[in-house]
Amino acid sequence: MQITLADIGKKFNRQWVFKGIHLNILANQSLALVGNNGSGKSTLLQIIFNYQTFSKGAISYWLNQTQMKEEDLVGKMAIAAPYLDLLEDFTLIEMLQFHFSLMPKQAGISISQMIEDCGLGKQENKAVKYFSSGMKQRLKLVMAIYADTPVLLLDEPCSNLDNQGIEWYRNLVQTQLKKRTIIIASNQLFEYDFCDSTLNVLDFKS
Repeated sequence: MQITLADIGKKFNRQWVFKGIHLNILANQSLALVGNNGSGKSTLLQIIFNYQTFSKGAISYWLNQTQMKEEDLVGKMAIAAPYLDLLEDFTLIEMLQFHFSLMPKQAGISISQMIEDCGLGKQENKAVKYFSSGMKQRLKLVMAIYADTPVLLLDEPCSNLDNQGIEWYRNLVQTQLKKRTIIIASNQLFEYDFCDSTLNVLDFKS
């Protein structure tokens, strides 16, 4: 999917977080949104996800050279982010089954394979609320990365992951490069050093 931002700006009350962002993200390109904490990179990612409104400008989405309407975006973008909650009373397998009843799943991988892949084997019947923060982050990443969507959005993807988890993330996300449009919001180089390009949100502070 191609995503075009034209003069995008966002302000809270009277303060601009950023403004004047012009950006054309090509289909199957990978982009990192970078900047210090509080720079607005997560806000920009949420705007691209259509999760948060913008104050100025316009965004257009194109799939196979056809411009998409807002209602057509459902099921076309998958996201993993620290601020998005899981259904914690669900067991691991219930959470994955529910998620992939709403989102398309990539062909060729079963839910049991996903569980093994993310290092959560033998946890199928454990309620998510009893998971550690690192286990929850692995689950969020699996749900997003294995969704069959043309766009993958990741916000601080290695939050709460240990070194083994970081290596697992890097190996897994790089299997998606050139297959879908990937946008990563991060200030940690190891989370995005494989991306085609970067955009520093601080460059658009007023």
